Amino acid sequence: MVNKVEICGVNTAKLPVLSSQQMEELFRQVKAGDKTAREKLIKGNLRLVLSVIQRFTNRGEYVDDLFQVGCVGLIKAIDNFDLSQNVKFSTYAVPMIIGEIRRYLRDNNPIRVSRSLRDIAYKAIQVREVLLNKHSREPSLNEIADELNLPREEVIFAMDAIQEPVSLFEPIYHDGGDPIYVMDQIGDEKNQDSNWLEKISIREALRKLNNREKMILTMRFFEGKTQMEVAEEIGISQAQVSRLEKAALNHMRKYI
Repeated sequence: MVNKVEICGVNTAKLPVLSSQQMEELFRQVKAGDKTAREKLIKGNLRLVLSVIQRFTNRGEYVDDLFQVGCVGLIKAIDNFDLSQNVKFSTYAVPMIIGEIRRYLRDNNPIRVSRSLRDIAYKAIQVREVLLNKHSREPSLNEIADELNLPREEVIFAMDAIQEPVSLFEPIYHDGGDPIYVMDQIGDEKNQDSNWLEKISIREALRKLNNREKMILTMRFFEGKTQMEVAEEIGISQAQVSRLEKAALNHMRKYI
């Protein structure tokens, strides 16, 4: 078949579509304990899962895996749906399917985040939604932190921890020519011209010192040794090391 697309062995071109009346009747049968009606409801709403997983297909996850996880969310929605609430099933099911997929992506994130941090982050998201609906404006971080009774810094840290990692080669702009990637927007402060010139100046100034002064500065500032350790190694007093170090630094400043 030309339009045949299989996900987890399911031919999506042949998925059934249920009318509102059929859905209502099947839900009544499910509440009465009819397992066959439950199977029909699941198969009749698999297209809903397909529509939801389209939002997550750019994350590098296998579509089959997302589909299976989405089906878990669909089954939970079917088992917990209440006809008396007068809400469309799709309105109730979509957030549950999305939530199940997000939990899966969170738990399988290549960057491991502690459960306590994740819990704080998702509580903060829930509080944000509540405050947004209550005040009809975007709540501040301070308001969210106050609601959670947590320090503002802890909420920020938790929210940052659950962010999806971004590739340095992720395109952020394309005007028909060469794309601009994330790495093109990142500055490298360690390799600026001023730093290169400073390193060259220090190297040249070191050459003006005698061997003992070079040895002392190398052990002190490149090997991280204390003046006492340097004194023991070269066989002089700590006071002499201090005096020679100070003289060597003053001598170097003339050339930097």
